Amino acid sequence: MWSVDGKTRDVQPTELNRREALGRIGGICAVVAATMLRYRRLLVAAVTASGAGTVAGASCAPIPQETAGPFPADGSNRTAAGIANALLLPGIVRSDIRSSLAGATGVARGVPLKLTLELVDARTGCTPLSGYAIYLWHCDAVGRYSMYTQGVGAENYLRGVQISDAKGLVSFTTIVPGCYGGRMPHMHFEVYRDQASTRRPAGELHTSQLSFPLGMLDEVYASADYRDSAANLARTSFASDPVFSDGHDSQTCRVSGNVATGYAAVLKVGVAV
Repeated sequence: MWSVDGKTRDVQPTELNRREALGRIGGICAVVAATMLRYRRLLVAAVTASGAGTVAGASCAPIPQETAGPFPADGSNRTAAGIANALLLPGIVRSDIRSSLAGATGVARGVPLKLTLELVDARTGCTPLSGYAIYLWHCDAVGRYSMYTQGVGAENYLRGVQISDAKGLVSFTTIVPGCYGGRMPHMHFEVYRDQASTRRPAGELHTSQLSFPLGMLDEVYASADYRDSAANLARTSFASDPVFSDGHDSQTCRVSGNVATGYAAVLKVGVAV
């Protein structure tokens, strides 16, 4: 019952009380917010895929800053053998990172992958960044990191540095990484102002990670070299991944190719320098 101007009236079933109205409004707002977030992510993905790298707020936004993880070998942490720093190894500036170097002889097995990163200035409409150094590292087909993991601690494969050309491009010849428990498949990279900066402690400008489409990963993990990767991938997702759960559109490569001939992957990397 309620009263207006001293008259008592029945509350009709179609009328809302204040709490119900606020609840419905809140629900509508949540749906709108989720829809807008989904639209923004779809827009970023579409712009990135189209190669239109001058759209402000989309592919020119800085790629998220992420953790380097426990296996960077960039001089910032130790292993049982001491400070791990692949950046000081002779020959670390290289395109093909499948083999170990500096006296180590291991070679990483797996499905071949050519990765091309396009380094651009996110503040100036994706202007190419020339002469910058990118250090890339990732696990092997069974989830082991060279220089750290038992069995490959004496190896240094799947680590390398490239210097961006006049178009901001760097390319690495490597393998598709495996999937280990708790993480979606990924690669790590650090951006440095120049090659000399890679030799200075904490000289990096930006640290991030990249990943790959699920369809490609399912195809690769049917290969014999990727022991346990398919099962590990089935137990995780981008939504549960501690790095990618807040969004991964700008960190997911565009890919082409197949298991038989290998894959090519491309990613635009925006940084604010």
